Amino acid sequence: MSVPMVEARGVHKSYAGVQVLKGVDLTVVRGEVTCLIGPSGSGKSTLLRCINHLEKHDSGELRVDGELVGYEMRGTKLHELNDKRICAERSQIGMVFQRFNLFQHLTVLDNVTIGLIKVRGLDSDAARKKARELLARVGLSEKDKHYPSQLSGGQQQRVAIARALAMEPKLMLFDEPTSALDPELVGEVLDVMKDLALSGMTMIVVTHEMGFAREVANTVYFLDEGIIEESGTPADVLGAPKSERLKSFLSKVL
Repeated sequence: MSVPMVEARGVHKSYAGVQVLKGVDLTVVRGEVTCLIGPSGSGKSTLLRCINHLEKHDSGELRVDGELVGYEMRGTKLHELNDKRICAERSQIGMVFQRFNLFQHLTVLDNVTIGLIKVRGLDSDAARKKARELLARVGLSEKDKHYPSQLSGGQQQRVAIARALAMEPKLMLFDEPTSALDPELVGEVLDVMKDLALSGMTMIVVTHEMGFAREVANTVYFLDEGIIEESGTPADVLGAPKSERLKSFLSKVL
């Protein structure tokens, strides 16, 4: 039996004494799409940030591809990895944020090539060739010389996806990738994500797009107040909710 791509067991996280995650258990099968849904403040984004060690979880166990996230066991004690090893871990996990996080002073092409050169060590010609292939994949070949400020929000988010893919990650994390977009631009980003799912990429998506979750997800987790209230297939979670809390949430978003 293959090791899950992501496994969380009893994960807790607090900020200033406020518990945001209260013992979360989650399993993400490699090659599948997992969607995290729930109201704002339920812990979805925090869980995502813990998975690539942008946030340190307080207790519990979090593994990606069988390896502890951000820590290693020496004897019977956990030790946090140094910054270099954490960066190496993180380079294998693509992250797409709500607000694109592109370098405004760089062209679209340079936004994608910078990681290929600085992290993966490709020479300039090889990096540009790879970057152009990725921009073609997200439908932006003709925008390579533009700057982010010259693009729509949907186009900027597609550049962000291409930049994340440049690292050839084994896992992609999406933190509400369409919530900052005008409604008419949402579809172009979701289409790229659907294509990525069809290619077999393991993905965890924090989203309010229930249509995407229903169509693309293999598993849906509903988080509320730091706990997983329900999980299962989209048909189960979105089509036949059991808890009153989930029924109430879906009545507002569907």
